Formats: sequence, C-alpha cells, structure tokens
Amino acid sequence: MSAAAQVGRQLRFTNKAFWRNPASAFFTFAFPLMFLVIFTSLLGSGEERIQGYELDTSTYYVGAMAAFGVISACFTNIAIQTTFNRDAGILKRLRGTPLPAASYMSARVIHAMVVGAILVVLTLLFGKFVYDSPLPTGGPVLEFVVSFLAGSLSFAALALAVTALVPNADAAPPIVNAIILPLLFLSGIFIPLNDNAPDWMRVVGNVFPVKHFAEAMRAGFLGNIIQVAPGAGPGGATRVFSFDWWDVAIVAAWGLVGLVLAARFFSWEPRR
Repeated sequence: MSAAAQVGRQLRFTNKAFWRNPASAFFTFAFPLMFLVIFTSLLGSGEERIQGYELDTSTYYVGAMAAFGVISACFTNIAIQTTFNRDAGILKRLRGTPLPAASYMSARVIHAMVVGAILVVLTLLFGKFVYDSPLPTGGPVLEFVVSFLAGSLSFAALALAVTALVPNADAAPPIVNAIILPLLFLSGIFIPLNDNAPDWMRVVGNVFPVKHFAEAMRAGFLGNIIQVAPGAGPGGATRVFSFDWWDVAIVAAWGLVGLVLAARFFSWEPRR
C-alpha cells in the first residue's frame, strides 16, 4: 500500500472516531461561534480602527474567531489528544504495527486541518448572515487560503512540540491552555489592542505567531473591501486591507521551529 493510501485510510479512521463522539464534535464547532456571539454582544456595538479603516467590531470578531477556530483545532486539540493517546499507550502500540508513524501523524494533522477549515467556513457564514460581515471573494481568496494552510500546519507542528513539555495526560489541558490563552489575549483575538495598550503587550504579540496569523487571515478575509479617497476619480479606489506576506513568513518560521523541536523531543511512550 502506498504512503498516500495509508494516510487516506488512517484519515478515514480518525474521522470516524471524531464523529462517534458527538458531544465532543458539537462543542468543537460550537465553541468559536459561542465566543463570537458573546464578544459581539459585549463589545460589538462600536468600531475598531484597522489599517486606517473604521471596521465594525462585530466584523473584527468574525475574523478573529475564524483564526481562533483554526488554532483550537490544530494546536489545542492536537496537543491534548496526542498527550492522552501517548499516556494511554496508543502511540507505543502503534509503533508495533505496520502503519508508519509518519502516515499516522499526517492523518491526524490533515484531519485537524479539515476541522479547522469547516470552523472557518461556519464562522464566516455565521458572520455573513448574522452580522452582515463580508466574505473573502475575488482577489483575496488566494492569500486567505495560503494563510490558512501556513497557520494550520505551523500550529500543528507547535502542538506536537508542546507535548514534550506535558508530563502526563492530566496536566495536558492546563499546560496547553496556559500557553495559548494568554497569547490569544495579547494578540488581539479576544480583545482588540488599541493605541492605549501597553508596549510590552504589543512586543509579545509581535514575537509569537498568533497575532501574525490572525492579521494574515484578516487581510485575506477583508481584502475585498474597497475604499475611494474623497474627490478621487475612478482610479482612486484602493484595497483597504493590504496583505503582508511577512506575517505568513513569521508563522511559517514558528512552524519550522515547532517541527524541529517535535522531531527532537517528541515521545511515543508514556512519560514516567
């Protein structure tokens, strides 16, 4: 059996296991939408100034929760589930089967990416019909897709690297959430960082990949908004949200760091 066939077969098994736990599947998809409703209800009545453009706060949160969904699927879920499988001895027993380890991990990562993609689509459609936010159509679609692929792969690699820090399955949820939740706040996912935010928050946000991933996704998500300068002629229309490939490069660099650390420190056997 070819490597692609092995990955495809394991992907089907992983997908079946995911949907056979309907409660877990439901809250996986409902979580970003719940946060979207909560934050827009509390903070969504005003506007946020992004790249010189006054953006509805509700639209801001649609893009932020789309990025949050990808991070949850590809970082939080992979890190926690992999740790649980490691401590249950599943990964150790897997090494004694004909299935290559690379095929197993590839299937898990691809499945997480599929779940992340579904979360993005659900969030954007929910935002469109409930908050009248735009959809990534036309030119920005390519940038949006590239941002998604780079971010999902990078956060999956970082998730596998983080498992080396987790001593046992019981410690997985608190450690993983202790890593990602502060970054979500410091990167403007849950609360937009305005000009009054402390400088150290901006520095932390700029160092880590969460902020850059969210900004790359937002630029692709909102890149079809066109603004015409006052008094400008037909050629005065410009795209409001410019896409910066530097954001994608930073996210990809973090992904390479995670891949190197995972290759060096990832353990297939329970930690003692």
